[in-house]
Amino acid sequence: MDGAKLNTLVVIPAFNESEVVAAVIREVLEHTDFDVLVVDDGSSDNTAEVASQAGAQVARLPFNLGVGGAMRTGFVFAVENGYRNVVQVDADGQHNPSDLHALVAALDGADLVLGARFAGVGSYDVTGPRKWAMRLFAAVLSKTCKTRLTDTTSGFKASGPRAVKLFSVNYPAEYLGDTIEALVIAARAGLTITQVPVSMRE
Repeated sequence: MDGAKLNTLVVIPAFNESEVVAAVIREVLEHTDFDVLVVDDGSSDNTAEVASQAGAQVARLPFNLGVGGAMRTGFVFAVENGYRNVVQVDADGQHNPSDLHALVAALDGADLVLGARFAGVGSYDVTGPRKWAMRLFAAVLSKTCKTRLTDTTSGFKASGPRAVKLFSVNYPAEYLGDTIEALVIAARAGLTITQVPVSMRE
């Protein structure tokens, strides 16, 4: 591997995503020269085989751990294989790989970069109780992280070297842990957190 490719690893946690994961991998590879790791989170379909055929490295978990457990596997893999940065991309196609370089570029001034849906780019929207809950999370976590955050439940995020090292040993697996609690862990560890506007798909 050359230095550029070794720098950043895209981690895609996937559970029974055989119908769409190949398209996501191909789009990532079209937009970047980053390596791709699919963490097959105990799938009962052929997600692992499809991902491998599409050009990704694959780590297979024996049973479903959820996004947090799958991502921790990705962080451990990154540390063990010398990657500096990790970017999480969902397997369902919601995240736009054309935004990957913007997230990684923002790591020059931060340890953890969120791809924010509600920061002035795109038309993604939520309504009802979910919208108010997300606003509440954003308000509370903005204070905790000492910066304005508008989308604290975003799973589209880039982690720099300090965050990768931290998350390889301390990354929550419970519901919303990979988003909300991970931000709290990062803030308490003194990591710098920021966001960049991205356009997500419905």
